[in-house]
Amino acid sequence: MMTAKKAAKKQPVARPASAGPVIAMAARTAAAAAGGGPRFWLMKSEPEAFSIDDLQRQGTTPWEGVRNYRARNHMRDDMRVGDGVLFYHSNTNPPGVVGLASVASAPYPDASALDPANPAFDPDSKPDAPRWILVDVAFVEKFDHGLSLDELREDPALAGMLVSQKGQRLSVQPVERAHFEHIVRRAGSIGAAAILGVPVA
Repeated sequence: MMTAKKAAKKQPVARPASAGPVIAMAARTAAAAAGGGPRFWLMKSEPEAFSIDDLQRQGTTPWEGVRNYRARNHMRDDMRVGDGVLFYHSNTNPPGVVGLASVASAPYPDASALDPANPAFDPDSKPDAPRWILVDVAFVEKFDHGLSLDELREDPALAGMLVSQKGQRLSVQPVERAHFEHIVRRAGSIGAAAILGVPVA
């Protein structure tokens, strides 16, 4: 959640120079899902703001507070109910994938942008012309053994994964199916089978 529901600072808009890998990955993710299957994502949240434990307690939450246009566009244009989400703890030691969630709603306006008391308030977002869009995310599973960023970077099977690239700060990222499957296998996931539609070998 860009530090999600209780973000104290806005995430900078990604520079065009870094857009290439993100666009290419999104295109591959969309192509892989063209047959009607789920797409896969990695969504970052600072655990002090909103953790996997918070999501487990709430069950479902609006992924509010995202103030990066590319991340917003993924939620607005690309996500579908049932898509798999790797829940990633950022700005902590160590950062990494700690659990599994799923997209639980169609996109709709982010009300936090309209609330002057919210740290993510945007005076340029209007009720009749909302600038920021979100989806609801539902808890699936907390991993017994998460994968740190270092482990993701050191795994040859995850070469090219966006989150492992230096300087890649996008808070909502597309993930290739092969990378998603590899991560949930390594994490010993039980809940991923329902998202994938097949057992996790």
